Amino acid sequence: MDSTPTFNVLVPDCPSREIMQRLGDKWTPLVMLTLASGPLRFSELRQHIGSVTPKVLTSTLRTLERDGLVDRQVTAQVPIRVDYELTNLGLSLLEPMDAIRIWSEKHAAKVMAARELFDEN
Repeated sequence: MDSTPTFNVLVPDCPSREIMQRLGDKWTPLVMLTLASGPLRFSELRQHIGSVTPKVLTSTLRTLERDGLVDRQVTAQVPIRVDYELTNLGLSLLEPMDAIRIWSEKHAAKVMAARELFDEN
């Protein structure tokens, strides 16, 4: 008999719901997709993403590290070097995130037109 727990994001107290909400927040997809090209330092990551405050980026990275999606590597040098990279678990998330990115880019004009039409009424 399989002892693997069953998860369902539509059940209010299910842990998978929290994970899905985190993946859909404002900065997580951008951090994940930016790290897809390889390890980056904090300043490089912030520069690539743009408009994210250091405090918010730090919080997002800590959460992703806690969830096992991002690894933080500290290299002892002067100054200390800190790099962030996706773990194997994080890499496994790139395909579905990239599918959402592609859909977003393909349909951005339609969504913007729908918003404009909605806002006119």
